[in-house]
Amino acid sequence: MQPLRSLLFVPGNRPAWMEKAIAYGADALILDLEDAVPMGDKAVARGMVRQALEHGSSQSPILTVRINALDTKMAGDDLEAIVCPGLAAIIAPKVETRHDIITLDTLVTRYEQRAGIVNGTVEIFPTLETAKGIYHAYTIATASSRVATLCVAAGPGGDTARSLGYLWSKEGAETLYIRAKVLLEARAAGITYPLIASWFDIADLDGLRADTRLNRRLGYTGQLIIHPSHVPIVNETFTPTAEEIAYHQGLLAAMEEAERQGIAAVTYAGTMVDIAMVKTSRQLLALARAIGVVE
Repeated sequence: MQPLRSLLFVPGNRPAWMEKAIAYGADALILDLEDAVPMGDKAVARGMVRQALEHGSSQSPILTVRINALDTKMAGDDLEAIVCPGLAAIIAPKVETRHDIITLDTLVTRYEQRAGIVNGTVEIFPTLETAKGIYHAYTIATASSRVATLCVAAGPGGDTARSLGYLWSKEGAETLYIRAKVLLEARAAGITYPLIASWFDIADLDGLRADTRLNRRLGYTGQLIIHPSHVPIVNETFTPTAEEIAYHQGLLAAMEEAERQGIAAVTYAGTMVDIAMVKTSRQLLALARAIGVVE
């Protein structure tokens, strides 16, 4: 999986919106067949999403689709309609167990074969939106090689808030534990680029920035968002700054010089650094290269 800083939801029953969203600058689009589409529009929305996937190009953002949850009995119909060469990943809502992933993997494999797609091409991005799903984060992350990331939902008033019973605040104290838990278990499972959905206030851009900065400090690398105005803020926050890049490039240069002198640790920018910090610097610079801000 490549790093995805911003993943923008677009209703799957709005062809004009899906077309316009390509230009908003998000790293990925989530063409939504779930909550954004009324029950009576589900069937027609599948065809619209399929058309959007088929008309994508190499210049488009990564195209993903949020299907309906398994317990709705609509996920199979969704997958049959939308698995095609333009689909990079499915966003799987309300995943609760390892078995859910195995079921989705089996269905995706079937429809990949039908579409003539190489097995394993379509990734699964599970979203954890219930107490049970959050509890089983690690086993969900390791259930299939298709699971490229985990996304925890930590916003106000939705499935997670109802399942856990928390009273949401902009400061995020009540969701800090679940943010940290899913981040830890994603990393333990070998996931490089964990995701989060935690801000749904369209107008409060200062609040969005604070929330996104918290998520980055915790270790998240990208965020699901609901409005085009959120894209620049989220992209900026999850992109290493010029100062960070310069610091880590300098650290590597200092350690290379130390190694030539047979020294294992040196003082750099007032701090003792050693091989552990070298690995951290290489990791950040690899992220910067993947995003495209460093050659």
